[in-house]
Amino acid sequence: MIRKATAVWKGTGRDGTGHLSSESGVLAQTPYSFKTRFENEKGTNPEELIAAAHAGCFTMALAFGLQMAGFTPDELSTEAAVTLEPEGKGFKISKSALTLRAKVPNLDDAGFARFAGEAEKNCPVSKVLNAAITLDAKLV
Repeated sequence: MIRKATAVWKGTGRDGTGHLSSESGVLAQTPYSFKTRFENEKGTNPEELIAAAHAGCFTMALAFGLQMAGFTPDELSTEAAVTLEPEGKGFKISKSALTLRAKVPNLDDAGFARFAGEAEKNCPVSKVLNAAITLDAKLV
């Protein structure tokens, strides 16, 4: 299985602009720029997309793990906060902090922590990130 996305950029790094599109059409010439990445201009940026991918992948991996063990969650809600920091002449993604809040009937805290930890380790996006990954998982 191969998934594709494209980036088109025009101009310099600071003053240029670009857009991102995905094969599925979910992203369709979605704007991004220096200001959407390093300031607060409306638009997306690569780190936001990685955060969304990590949150989605981890949450789905957890849902499958729970299902295989006979648990049906009422809700799994995950936020991923990706940290971009300077490194040498450029930047690096140094961390992805996952915050999970879940409602899973008939599951105790110890079992939940085990399932959440397994999902974090086995999610394909966790595996691809060359960054420290943290997980804060709580039943609510």
